[in-house]
Formats: sequence, structure tokens, C-alpha cells
Amino acid sequence: MTTTPDTGAAGAPAEPDALPFPVTAVTCLEDRAQIERVGSAQLTAGVQRLRIGPVTPLTVDRSLRAEIRAADTGEEPDAAGGPRVVDARVVRVYTPAPPGRPGPETSELRREVDSLEREMLQARQLHQRLESSLAVVRQAKADLHRDIVQGAGAGDADPERWADRLERVDEDAETRIGELHRLRRRMHDLEEELRTARGALAATEHEAPVLTAYVELVVEAEQAAPAEIRVVNLVPCALWRPAYRATLAAGRDSVLLETDAFVWQDTGEDWNGVRLSLSTARPTLAAAPPALSDDVLTLRDRTSEERRTVEVDLREEDIATVGGDSPADAGGAAGPLPGLHDGGAVRVLSAPRPVSIPSDRRPHRVHLSAFTADCTTEDGCAPELSPLVVTTARFANTAGHVLLAGPVDLVRDSGYTGRATMTFAGTGEEVRLSFGSQDTFRVVRHTEEHRDTTGLAGINQRTVITREVRLFVSRLDDPGDGAAREVVIRERVPVSEVSAVEVRTLQDRCRPAPDGIDADGIVRYVQHLAPGERREITLVHEISATSAVTGL
Repeated sequence: MTTTPDTGAAGAPAEPDALPFPVTAVTCLEDRAQIERVGSAQLTAGVQRLRIGPVTPLTVDRSLRAEIRAADTGEEPDAAGGPRVVDARVVRVYTPAPPGRPGPETSELRREVDSLEREMLQARQLHQRLESSLAVVRQAKADLHRDIVQGAGAGDADPERWADRLERVDEDAETRIGELHRLRRRMHDLEEELRTARGALAATEHEAPVLTAYVELVVEAEQAAPAEIRVVNLVPCALWRPAYRATLAAGRDSVLLETDAFVWQDTGEDWNGVRLSLSTARPTLAAAPPALSDDVLTLRDRTSEERRTVEVDLREEDIATVGGDSPADAGGAAGPLPGLHDGGAVRVLSAPRPVSIPSDRRPHRVHLSAFTADCTTEDGCAPELSPLVVTTARFANTAGHVLLAGPVDLVRDSGYTGRATMTFAGTGEEVRLSFGSQDTFRVVRHTEEHRDTTGLAGINQRTVITREVRLFVSRLDDPGDGAAREVVIRERVPVSEVSAVEVRTLQDRCRPAPDGIDADGIVRYVQHLAPGERREITLVHEISATSAVTGL
């Protein structure tokens, strides 16, 4: 930390006046922000020192970069023959705390002193008003006495009127004098309390100075001229995360998707009317390389028991893909995505208009973009996971930029319905969002399993596991209330990865026959239910394994 010299010392150099360059642009990164300041200064011929600020003391010194160009010529920053920055540094100094109300982090004693000081100030102002009003009453009484003397001398006496006016003036004077006496006693008590509190505060606490930072530039110019200066640096204590709001149209044929960003910052200075950019870059990612360890591989011969048996196990797998910039990249590398789930590439989003973000540690929602896309909707249910029938909309990402992973507020014709999670979607890629359940549908699921052995022992013996899944689908609307509605039911059957285990669906025992089975074992039924109608679905599949298979 660099401190400034004492300007009061004899022979010490005078500090230049600080140039109050405002924050004009901010690029908010994943866990920090890049601050840009632009301003003008009048340069003189030769080498000079410019002071810019105050800036936040959290400024990262190693990230400080300054550029300068002549305002009248428009030359490139630091061009040959033009003004150039010789040195740039951050100077931090401790200054007395500015006057004002104590903050919430101050002690109870300091807040009590502040309360007594404000009460004493109000009492002094009230004392001044009472003194002024009492002076007016005294002047009125003097005018009344003069009126009595002049009236008596002129032979125009009115004793009753004079007595009434004198009585009213005396009452007003007594009232104000009483209030003034009570106020003086209160002021005396306040002075005693304030003197005691100030003494206790001076004996127990010392007001800490405030750390203030400035940017000092050493600039060299061949001639006096105005110049434009741009200062860029990094600061911590700032971050952002994406957020969305999806609205399904009443006709269920389009979706309005609004892209927003929540921005937090506690850098110590407010961002007022800045150009805001939001980036997924992680500039410090390469600062901590991963630790390398030896991966030792060993070989051994299998035992005779291992040669005779095949060990299998049932496992759950998520069916998912990760998109890129276009639908052609939808089969990209899978696995966890770093940081903000940006698809492995740096993404930059910009706010369409200047925004203001105060330094208050609170989230501030910033609108980025919005688009309306045609969609296809489906009322579907996966009874193995949930008995609810959920409305799902599928639409293309036509925002012109990728959609990062983040929370989505869901809105339908009935209003806010809940919150979902947006997965990463590239430009033009299909987006799938669920807009809540349909309360008029219910699905009940029952399963039965039978295990049997077929064939001759030691020759062609096989273990056969038969599973029967029964689904009861009901629509709870009143009969005759509306037309039939389509519901898509999805069940799953296991998928074998070894030849010793076979899985097949018994089509002749399924009622009704499935509408489709994909390579991942997802069985699809499409049912059209009228109001008040109930359906029963039966799905039967069997798992057949040789006698050498263990683990089922």
C-alpha cells in the first residue's frame, strides 16, 4: 500500500487535485468485475502527475491499465508523438470519517451520542423559536401600553377593551415563558447526558479513519492540450447469475421468454448509469493448475469362478445432451460444465440500456433480452417419478444468443405457477420447459414381479423375471364438460448392455399396445380422455439371463 506525503510538511510536494472520473462501463465476470472510467483532463507540456478518484480501495493493483489520447487530434492511445502514460499506480490513504449518521455496524454508545446530539439540536431550534415568539408578545404589549397612553391623553378611554387585550397578552406571555423554562431545564439535562456519553465514548472508543484510494498517473506530453483518459481495472466482490421469465400464451401456441440477470456488488462505490456487460470468463482459472497424481494400472489373471460367471448390476442413467451454438452441436461433450454452464466457451451478454447498481450487497435484476417463439405443448406424465400430468412446452431458442443455465419463473394464464430450471441451450436449439401440473388428471401405478427358471440345469437353464406395470389414468372433469384431451404416458423398461441378459417387451400381453419404444427403453402411450373417463394400461416385459449371470 502506498501512502501520500504530508502536504503540511515544509518542502513537501503539493498533491494535485483529484479528477472525479465516473464509472462509465462495467464488465461483470463470474466472481469479479472489470471497471472502466473515462474522463478528460487538461495537460501541460512536459511530465506531470494526475490524480483520479476517489476509487474503491478494493482495486486490484496488478490489473490497473491506463490509456490516454489527445482530445483534439483523436490519435490512438499512447501513439508516437502524442501524450503517453509513463506510470500508473493505486495510492491508498486513511482519512477521517466523513460527518453523518452512524451506520448499522457502529456501537450502541456511538448511536446514543448521535441521538442525544440530534435531540439537543432540535431543542436549540425550539428554544430559538420560543424566544422569537416571546419577543413578539413583548412588542405587542409595548404597543398596547402606548395605545393606552395616547387614548387616555386624547380623552378616548376604553378601559374594558384595554383590560381584555392586556389580559390576553399576559396569558400568551405566561404560556411561552413556562414553555421556555421547561425547555431550558430539558436542555440542561441533555447537556449533562451528552457530556457523560461523550466522555464514555472518548474513553472506550476511537473513531477509525476511512481508507480512500486514488489512481495516480504520470503523463508525458509534448505540448499543452486537452486529453481523454481511460482507466481500466478489476475489483472483487461482484458477481452475476442469469434468470428467466417464461410466459405461456393462453392458446398454448407460443412462449414469451425474457432473459434477465441478477447482479450483486459490494465494491464500495455505486455504478450509476453504466454500460453493463455480463461475461462468463474466469480470468483466474489458470492460476490454480490441477494436482497430478499417478494412475497405476495392474493386470491379473481371472479366477476360474470369474470365468464361469457374469456379474451384472442395475444402474440408473440420465438421458441428456449438451448443446452448442447450433443444433448441429447438440451432441457435444457431456459432463459437468464449468462455472456458469456456458458450454465451455466464453459468452458475453450486454444490457440494452444503461443501468445503475448500488453497492448494497443486494441482488438487482437487469433486463437483457426477450423473444416470442412458436411452441408445441404436451400434457405428459412419468408415473414412475410422479403421478402428476405436467404441461410441457417445446420451442426453439431464437434469442440470438445462448441461454445459460439458470432459474425460470413460469407464468400461465392463471398467473405465476412456480419456478423451473433452464438448461444450457445453444442458438436455435430446442428448449423444453414444464409449466406445472394439470389438476384434472390423476395417474396411479401398480407393479408386480415374478421370477421363474426355465431349461435344464447345466445346459440351457435361464432365469426369467417378468414385470407387470398397471397404470390407471383418470380425468376428473365433469362428464360432458369439454372435448377429449390428449395425455402422453411414459414408462421405461431396462436396457441390456451384455449378451447374457435379454430384455423384451411382451407385446401380446400389453393392453393397449405401446405407441412406441425408443432405444433407451422409454415406452410411450398416447391416450385421449373425455371428461370423467378412466383408462387402464398394462405393460409387461421380461428379463431373461443365463445361469452364468449373477447380481439380478
